[in-house]
Amino acid sequence: MEMEERLIIGITMGDPASIGPEITVKALSLEEIYHKCRPLVIGDANVMEAAVRIVGKDGIKIHPVHSVDEALFEPGTIDVYDMGLVDMDQLERGKVSAMAGEAAFRYVEKVIQMALAGEVDGTVTNAFSKEAINLAGHHYSGHTEVYADMTGTKKYTMMLAHENMRVVHVSTHVSLREACERVKKDRVLEVIRIAYQACRNLGIQQPKIGVAGLNPHSGENGLFGREEIEEIIPAIEAANGEGIFAEGPVPPDTVFSKARGGWYDMVVAMYHDQGHIPLKVVGFVYNQEQQKWDAVAGVNITLGLPIVRASVDHGTAFDQAGQGVANELSLMNAIDYGIRLSKSNREKTVKKQ
Repeated sequence: MEMEERLIIGITMGDPASIGPEITVKALSLEEIYHKCRPLVIGDANVMEAAVRIVGKDGIKIHPVHSVDEALFEPGTIDVYDMGLVDMDQLERGKVSAMAGEAAFRYVEKVIQMALAGEVDGTVTNAFSKEAINLAGHHYSGHTEVYADMTGTKKYTMMLAHENMRVVHVSTHVSLREACERVKKDRVLEVIRIAYQACRNLGIQQPKIGVAGLNPHSGENGLFGREEIEEIIPAIEAANGEGIFAEGPVPPDTVFSKARGGWYDMVVAMYHDQGHIPLKVVGFVYNQEQQKWDAVAGVNITLGLPIVRASVDHGTAFDQAGQGVANELSLMNAIDYGIRLSKSNREKTVKKQ
């Protein structure tokens, strides 16, 4: 594929004290990535050079740049937009710190600015520590909220994906009590619409959306709660009236098995753990005999933004940092989704012109 056909994907390094730099080196050491896109890491070159040594990829070169034009985009070389924010003498891998939190936040801020300016076609994020960025004075509950704030987006949601399972959320980083209070018709309908459009962007022409209930057995006709009757069903009926195939409320304990079996292209979950737990059960595979993770797969995507954002579906894994053992599969999945969604965005832009 010609260079101009390969989209530029900005990849944040994540928290410098986390596994982010290590899995970034592992993923970008693979030549196949460069056949699909032009990856540019937003981070610190000195941290990435240390990560090369940690994971034993001595043949990989780190190429610091200060503009996209300086990047080489060649296999064997990792281009790093060098922010120069980390003092290596102070960096403690596996530890929460304000310095690392500040750096991780600034990487995200920069990649968003680059995407809004059209310097990169899509963005992919490694994990940051919510505790660390808050220590640094940036009071956000996660990447999703940072992206929404910095792009001025009011209507958005988080999507998780692994193989044929996809889930979007009515609420995410709030208490369970507040999550229940946020199950309102307008918000449920909004998320169904976003889910439908996301499926279309992924090439699914006639999406089937399964809407989970909030309560056990989807409330059992009001016996276990009335949210299904008063909020969820009216939202589904309104979506159907717009020509969207939305079905439910499906009992939460069966909707994901149905999605796994191909009944639905997307599931609308009512709160964070309702959607995250089933996706991570199928995507995270621990080998008890070998005492290691065979797979840490899955992607976290923010829908509704004016720019593309895909992310790893795991945290900072501070307990593994500095050991070179972290699994890069989720990051590779995120890059793939970032490319797909960026291509869809570009095609829509071309059609409008």
